[in-house]
Order: sequence, then C-alpha cells, then structure tokens
Amino acid sequence: MGKLFKKLFIKNYQDTSNPAVRASYGTVAGILGIIANILLFIAKFIIGLLSGSVAVVADAINNLTDFMTSIVTLIGFRLSSRPADKEHPYGHSRIEHVTALIVAFIILYIGIEVGRTSIDKITNVTPTDFSILTIVVLAFAIIIKLLLSLVFKDLGKSINSDALFAMSTDSRNDVISTAVVLISAIVAMITGLSLDGYLGVLVALFIIVSSIKLIKETIDPLLGTPAEKDLVKNVEDKIKNYPQILGIHDLVIHKYGPLKTFASVHIEVSSTDDIMDSHDLADNVERDFFNDLGISLVCHLDPIAINDPETNKMREKVYSILKTFDENLTMHDFRIVKGVNHTNLIFDVVVPFSAKYTENELKDFVKRELSTCEKQYYAVIEIDRDFNQ
Repeated sequence: MGKLFKKLFIKNYQDTSNPAVRASYGTVAGILGIIANILLFIAKFIIGLLSGSVAVVADAINNLTDFMTSIVTLIGFRLSSRPADKEHPYGHSRIEHVTALIVAFIILYIGIEVGRTSIDKITNVTPTDFSILTIVVLAFAIIIKLLLSLVFKDLGKSINSDALFAMSTDSRNDVISTAVVLISAIVAMITGLSLDGYLGVLVALFIIVSSIKLIKETIDPLLGTPAEKDLVKNVEDKIKNYPQILGIHDLVIHKYGPLKTFASVHIEVSSTDDIMDSHDLADNVERDFFNDLGISLVCHLDPIAINDPETNKMREKVYSILKTFDENLTMHDFRIVKGVNHTNLIFDVVVPFSAKYTENELKDFVKRELSTCEKQYYAVIEIDRDFNQ
C-alpha cells in the first residue's frame, strides 16, 4: 500500500536523500491524513449525535485532532526542507523532530481527554441508541485507520522520519480506541449493558502510555543520541580501508536532522611519514566521505611511533594493565616522553559510560602496576568517552 502511494504521488520517490523528495513524503502523508480524518470526523460525529454515545463523539473529536496533527506535519515538512541560511547554517531538518514532538503532545492531550470523558460517562450514565449504521461506520473507520497506520509507517521507514512514525502510532492508537467503542456498541445492542466508560478508561491509559514513550523518543534526537551502529561501523570500515591509516579513535558523529551529518575523527599514521603526504591523505579522506556518503568529516592527524622498541613494549604493557582492570577499556595516543629521572607514559583511555568505578580508581590502579617495572614510569592519563556506545 505504501509503495503504491509512493509511486503514484512522489516523483523520484527512491531518491530519499533529496530534501525536495523528503518534503514530498511529508506532503503526501499530511494531505492523506487531512482528507481521511476530516471525513471520519464528520461521519462519527453525526452517528455519535444520533446514537447519544459520548464514546463515539469523543472518537470523532479524536479524528478532528488528527486532522490538526496532519496539518502540523504538513507544515513541519515544508519548513524542514528550507535550505540553510544565516540564522540556521546547519539547515532546518530538525524541525521534523519538533513536529514529531508536537504530535506526541497532541496524542497525550487526546489520551487525557478520552480518560476524562470516560470517567464522566461512568459517573453519569446516559442512555445510548446504537444501530447497524453505527457498527458499519465504526468498522469502516477501523479499516481506514489501520491502512493509514501502515502507509505512514512505510513512508516513515523510507525516509527514517520521527514525524511520520508518530503519525503511524497515532493512527494505530485510533484503531484500538475505535475498536473498543465498536465492542461497547455491539455489547450495548445485544445486552443493553453500557461499557462505554470503562472501556474508554482502558483506551485512555493505553494512549497516555504510548504518548509518553513517543515524547521520549522524539526528545532524544533533539538532546543528542549516539549515531546508529550501522553508520558508525560503515564510517570506521571505510576509514580503515586506507592503507596509510594505522588506526582511528575519537570518532564523533553529529546529526542535524536526517539529511545533515557532521563527523570528526583522529586518524593514526606513522610518525616517519612525510607530513605533507599525511595532510594530503586527510584531505582525500574528507573529500571521499563527502562525495560518497554526504558526511562532512574532519580528520585530525595523530603520528604514532611504530619503530621504537621501548614504546612498543610499554604500549603492550599498559594495554594489558587496562584490560586487567576492565576488559572494555581501550587506549590511544600512546607516546613516551623521556626525562632525566623518570619517563612519562602519556595516553588516553576510553571509559564506558556504564563504568561503576571513578577515574581516580582507574588511574591509581595503573600507577600501582607501573611501579613494579624496573624503570621509573609515570602515567599521564587523559580520560575519554565513547560517543558511539
């Protein structure tokens, strides 16, 4: 279903890295949501008034809110596709996340209102008069909302959009809430027993929990989250394919929306290599990443002494000490600075965010282990964090 919509309404739908195509995805989803929800609102509202069902009327209001949500999404995608300017040099792609957050709060509001209406229905029981037409309309609404949820989810996957995922979640919640209203209508027709209010409370709780989860998921990219593991691996593997590069560390990836990615990395090269050749290597890596992956990468050169026996020996020694303390530790930028009375071992240690020990505990352990060496070594340790955990 989603693929059909893409083929029919989105020109060059497979070119998802194109901002204009991405905006078209949001436009199609927004217009589809506007048309479907306004029609469902009209049908449910009329049936709700005729039957006297508070639950059906509330479900109709829910569709009216979804109509507004679709407009918010439509506007959000239009704004996010605007090019970078003086005030926003990184572009406007993060507006998509803001749009998703607005949708999530709207869903939360819906959940609270459904709960309030349902409780009122429990405390103030009013007669209802459901008919076959009510059943047909509600069943039709469930089918439409299920199709909308699947289409929005497919469109969201195509462009990895939080806003479209939020719309899909909202439509899925509508399927559940309308199904509950349908069940209560059938039960009322058969037995005369009104379950409107009680089932409505259950639906409200489900919607509220879903909205809170959605709010967290949409706030996370605004605060900053680790890059996707597949992207990190792709970047690391691509850099390591250059034969002159001995290793990498301090890889940091920033995403300013789905289409704008910046990264920085330290690349290790032999200290015996010509500096001009190493600089040219860094330029080539940066250019290749932008051309091949659209990533604006900055490379920092780290010269590594690979032919000094003492450096190699102590590097292995320190690495073994760190693994004894915590097997998850990694090390980089190891170098030796020799003095008259002692020798400094200078290096960075990457400590996981999940570590339970303090930095001083780690440093004290390394220093104690080094004190057993035949030569006096001082450890100068810089603590790093892995931003891609």
